[in-house]
Amino acid sequence: MKKALSLIAVFLVAAMWSGTGTAADKYVSGAIGISWFNDANFDSIYDYEGEDSESMGFGSGITLLGAFGCDYGDFRVEGELGYQQNDAETFSEDGGDDSSDIQGDVSVTSLLANGYYDIDLGGVELSLGAGVGVAQVSMDDIADEGEDDGGFNANETTFAYQLGAGLGIPVADNIMLDARYRYFATTDFTFVGSFGNTNIESHSALLGLRVGL
Repeated sequence: MKKALSLIAVFLVAAMWSGTGTAADKYVSGAIGISWFNDANFDSIYDYEGEDSESMGFGSGITLLGAFGCDYGDFRVEGELGYQQNDAETFSEDGGDDSSDIQGDVSVTSLLANGYYDIDLGGVELSLGAGVGVAQVSMDDIADEGEDDGGFNANETTFAYQLGAGLGIPVADNIMLDARYRYFATTDFTFVGSFGNTNIESHSALLGLRVGL
């Protein structure tokens, strides 16, 4: 995973500080929004016949994003640090036939290299983007609802990617209001101490600012 982080860092440095990159318009951006996690389905890592399927359901949560990038006119590249947190609400076995209420939360910290293609719509900018990188997924105090003796805690680092689209509206010189949708997902991983592979998928509605430097 350290190698993956190094490759992402090299990509960002090469893109932002190349000969053409030094002539690009630099910017910083930040966004906040509501996130929704898809149910996390746990596939058994053991080949047991009749192994029960398990899934975890979530409530809505929060997404925070910050980025530094270079604007080349029609396209942009950036490095983005992100954070998501959602409450764990239900845990189901036997394909959902046996469900219980739980407590705790799941959080995701991500570092992504993003690319955007911007389309001028006559004062409003339509952006289509994608990104790849790594994410650390953490489960904190997952337990049956009302239990006071702590719970399951674990974290794992895995690869991640995102897709999204949004609208940019100029509100002042070098300041753009960004409203966008973001789909985020990790590759499969296994928490230490658990019995199944899973992944995290989320959808976020975000509002933020992009400020030219």
